[in-house]
Amino acid sequence: IDNWQEKLRNTAILWDGQVRMANLSVICSHSVNGVAALHTEILKRETLHDFYELMPEKFNNKTNGISPRRFLGNANPSLSALITSKIGDGWLADAAELSKLSVYYDDVDFLDAMSASKRENKVRLAKYVLEQTGVEIDPDSIYDVQVKRFHAYKRQLLNAFKILALYDRLKDDPYAKVPASTFVFAGKAAHSYAFAKESIRFVCAVADLVNADPVVSRRMKVVFMENFGVTMGQRIYPAADISEQISTAGKEASGTGCMKFMMNGAVTLGTLDGANVEILERVGAENISIFGLTSEETERFTTQGGYNARECAESDPVLARVLAHLTDGSLGSKFWDLEDALLKYNDEFFVLRDFAPYLAAWDALAGETGNLSFQRKALVNIAKSGWFSSDRAVAEYVSDIWKIR
Repeated sequence: IDNWQEKLRNTAILWDGQVRMANLSVICSHSVNGVAALHTEILKRETLHDFYELMPEKFNNKTNGISPRRFLGNANPSLSALITSKIGDGWLADAAELSKLSVYYDDVDFLDAMSASKRENKVRLAKYVLEQTGVEIDPDSIYDVQVKRFHAYKRQLLNAFKILALYDRLKDDPYAKVPASTFVFAGKAAHSYAFAKESIRFVCAVADLVNADPVVSRRMKVVFMENFGVTMGQRIYPAADISEQISTAGKEASGTGCMKFMMNGAVTLGTLDGANVEILERVGAENISIFGLTSEETERFTTQGGYNARECAESDPVLARVLAHLTDGSLGSKFWDLEDALLKYNDEFFVLRDFAPYLAAWDALAGETGNLSFQRKALVNIAKSGWFSSDRAVAEYVSDIWKIR
């Protein structure tokens, strides 16, 4: 075997006084799978490459799935009733039947009924947000939502920077082209993860700044929902217009939030990461908004260098102004640790590199909401979401891995 010493080091269970638990798992398992197509390819190409070369037959893909009964049937009664009135209730047992909705692509009455259902869900969420946070949000605004665990690679920071850029735009010109928008965050941080906790504090500070401004708050509101869980999620997913799936490409194994939003008619704004790749394959490039670095590009920057975060920040006046908010006192306190992560330690998750394309993608997508084109995007997402059912995922495990039927 070529380079056998290197392969031994990379695949050993015991090395340098450590027990390599991942290596032990691969060796002792009869099957190794990723949970999204991109995740599986990264395992084979990078993370477990030596194992893949030694035993390629062990490796396979099983993309995650969600329950259509819980996250559409249960969570979204008005849309579920509309769907059933058109194609029957077979989709509850076989989510692939949602594809039958494709015939309504040009049916304006059906698209309007979908929009009415969405607004009903937005009114419901607005009432819940008011009860939980005291913040009044507009059901006729765009609901732009990022709900997931707080982590640096999931880049809630990038989303908050976008909001500050829009805030600055409106401060310069109260009549600037910014559609009425509500930005919803929810999620938890691991108890010892200081950066994630600081990110939550930052999002809350941005919310306070925006919501207290007498001019900007007429066009924008920001809410952080505490104690996020499945029950809260079932209120949020049906109300979303834009689904924020903006992790650093190559870092998200799969994600299931993207599927829950998709099944409820939200349009994904995201990177080519995790299950976003497979959503793109199913809905087509015109029905999803993709931006930013690819996983190959982030891997190349990480392993070979060539990325200068400070240079990136200094070359973009919009971004430079956003970054100034971190330490100029405008947010009520200063966020030196966040600034250090981006500028002193060279922005490991490429927040600054992806900022400009992200803001441009948001402007384009937000500008479409409320139009017939956006209604059609929402319909395509619902109709193509059936493949992401947990029924399909479990059936693949049963037949290909567990081999129990």
